Amino acid sequence: MDDNQDDETGADDRPQREIMGVLLSPALEQSEWSCLRLVYQITGSGSLEVLQRSEGKSFDKPLWSNQAPSDSWVISSMDLQNNTESYRVVIEGKPGRSPGSSVAIFEIHISPGYCLECDFEESHLCGYSNQWNANVNWYVGGGGVQVLHNNMPNDHTYNNWTGHFMYVDSIYAKTFKEVAKLVSPMTTVPMSGCLSFQYQRSEERGNLFSVFTRDRLGQYQELWRAGSENQSSWSEMLGEWIPVQVDLRAPYSVQVVFEVAFNSPRGGRVALDDISFSPEFCSTDTGELRPSTPPSRVSVKPNIFRNGDHTTGAGSFLLAHSRLSPHSGYVSRLNGPTLPGNMKYCLSFYFSLRGFNQTDQALAVYLQQQQSGSQEKIWTQGEKSRGIWIGTEVTFQTSQPAKVVFISTCRSFWDCGSVALDDISVSLGDCLLSFSLPGHCDFETGLCGYTQDKELDSADWERRRGPTPTSYTGPRGDHTTGLGYYLYMEASPMLPGQSARLLSRPLRGSRGPQCLRFFYHMYGSGTGQLSVYLDKGGSDVLLWQRSGEQSIAWLRARVEYQCDSQHQIVFEANRGSSVRSDIAIDDIVLEGGPCPEDESCRSSQLAV
Repeated sequence: MDDNQDDETGADDRPQREIMGVLLSPALEQSEWSCLRLVYQITGSGSLEVLQRSEGKSFDKPLWSNQAPSDSWVISSMDLQNNTESYRVVIEGKPGRSPGSSVAIFEIHISPGYCLECDFEESHLCGYSNQWNANVNWYVGGGGVQVLHNNMPNDHTYNNWTGHFMYVDSIYAKTFKEVAKLVSPMTTVPMSGCLSFQYQRSEERGNLFSVFTRDRLGQYQELWRAGSENQSSWSEMLGEWIPVQVDLRAPYSVQVVFEVAFNSPRGGRVALDDISFSPEFCSTDTGELRPSTPPSRVSVKPNIFRNGDHTTGAGSFLLAHSRLSPHSGYVSRLNGPTLPGNMKYCLSFYFSLRGFNQTDQALAVYLQQQQSGSQEKIWTQGEKSRGIWIGTEVTFQTSQPAKVVFISTCRSFWDCGSVALDDISVSLGDCLLSFSLPGHCDFETGLCGYTQDKELDSADWERRRGPTPTSYTGPRGDHTTGLGYYLYMEASPMLPGQSARLLSRPLRGSRGPQCLRFFYHMYGSGTGQLSVYLDKGGSDVLLWQRSGEQSIAWLRARVEYQCDSQHQIVFEANRGSSVRSDIAIDDIVLEGGPCPEDESCRSSQLAV
């Protein structure tokens, strides 16, 4: 996959062709959890991506990617979850444009078990790495080779000198609190269960042995710390391996870090062996989130004064502070369920404000500690009272069980608008670690591979944020967050009947059903028509269509279809009778399998 003569620019200034090498595995039957290890090197510039391709899915699921150049071979690990259906692993390498850039693969290996597991008998050490320190580091022990001392212990796996383990020694420690870190591969899928390992530790007063998780942002959370085991020093006798089990919850990407800190050259040694993982928790208290009883809700028909709910445009949401009947004391409070302590969470929700002159107290979110009852403000909004749905995410951490509380305060009867809440969710992990799924497009960073049809239309879909230029037509904000981007057809420069067409990238065919979901906005007295077609070899098949003004709200659409050959999805907007004919789309989702049955609107089911 070298950057060679295929990278060219012709005399007619044609765009450079992208170079990509693709490796496709045979069909894999992985009914049990497995670990894929990849030994690779990126020279100069380039990228390497590993994806999972399942039968019946139009898009490949990304497992791992990297763009960082390396001076030598690098090991990367990724977990392959147990799967009842066969799939293929796709590896895509793209060398950069700079001279000498290349992407190389030395070894691909799939082994049973979790990537966190290791007995250190293989030369690759299961992808575990020592974070180098000038004075103290983790080394491989055993294998019949005596390093530094003649009284090294037997390994735990085989209980003899030929087996291997990891150890760190204080003999070269120079300063106070010298630290050695052994770091696991980064988890690539959500994992919860019991982490087990064996260790030996001498001179317990001279060292501190701890286990942490570290996320992609570099934040640490302690899982376990060694106590006093009254273990004899290795200098006197061979020690016994001590088993440890600790609950691990990794709903987002983390590394497990085994850290030893020494306070002097006489701080002793620590050895580690046989790291394993089980999907069953070690303790009976799993700390799982408990569902809450839904509070009272309202449903308001979308009209020029209100946008309807955020979920579908025609559903329910929570409403506080109706101007006609403000609560006693002008304070409204919504309490969430109790969340387990010593965890990191992501709170996601949508809010809409109306009628407030001052918004600094209109809505705030607090974290209320269960034991002390103390409240800590974790979010307050600074948006003006726009009357649109605005989405937000808040990452927070609590050391003890706590509740999320939404509080809205009115300064007086005369400055008391309404606050609406919808689509509230709390998940484990950091909000910043989420990434866009294949087939999902919210247009926040671009067109996601969608392209304009330059041959069959007379205008382009435009990417925009905020309201459209023409009054009394189009949305006032996007559907995703209220403050982001959407695509729309600007009717002003077009003639009645002219259209704008948007094409998806080519999609693989499937013998099973496929589901298209999206949000659309058709508001304006002269609104024309929005159609969704399936383009199969140049001929359009109608999948879905709406004509005329529909609602001032974003409405949800879903289309279930079947196509056994390569195809494209086409969004076509036709201008209506007047300039008040702006049509917008947002949050497109393309997935394999049937559409969910709990939707509020019926689907079209077509086979083509």
